[in-house]
Amino acid sequence: MNISFSSRELRDLAVAWLALGVAFAIFFAGGGQRAIAALTSGTFGLALVVSLLTAGVGFLLHEVAHKVVAVRFGQVAEFRADFGMLGIAIMSALVGFIFAAPGAVYHRGMLTKREHGLIALAGPVTNLLLLVAFAPLFVAGIILQSDILALIGSRGLVINAFLAAFNMLPFASLDGRTVKAWSTPVFAVVLALSILLTAGLLLFVGF
Repeated sequence: MNISFSSRELRDLAVAWLALGVAFAIFFAGGGQRAIAALTSGTFGLALVVSLLTAGVGFLLHEVAHKVVAVRFGQVAEFRADFGMLGIAIMSALVGFIFAAPGAVYHRGMLTKREHGLIALAGPVTNLLLLVAFAPLFVAGIILQSDILALIGSRGLVINAFLAAFNMLPFASLDGRTVKAWSTPVFAVVLALSILLTAGLLLFVGF
């Protein structure tokens, strides 16, 4: 299996990663005037780094997972950023909430319903697997009394659980709709697990 990225795809991934990092940094700073205050005080840089390492990494690996599985099934697959939606993500963060639909992996070729479902499932499952990576950072932050490690760990946990739950919803072009069309039991288990993890992490580690 040969995984390669075109220059356009790498550009789109980089722009989407950066734009989402900015959007989440603005959101975490409190939006609007609070974000501007953070920018002038110098704390926005830290918020941006944390957002790039949590929401940004979660997004990147989610999309790469779609691509890898699609290529595994013989598809020609590439990520394309939705620049209009990236602008909406930043604007929504400025007014205090965030709506992020940065783009998608588009693929072409013949697929069975099972293969199509597995390609869709790969993204949310990757976000759930990232919990295993962020949990030790959170624990280390608590043990070492490192605010930055605890912050990266906690936000990485909550954001990736939320990304899995959100993308598993069976609506519009979200992954859950495609997974459900393939297997209702798989859809139900992954959606329920994602929602439970999101709720539990919000209670346990905060946001």
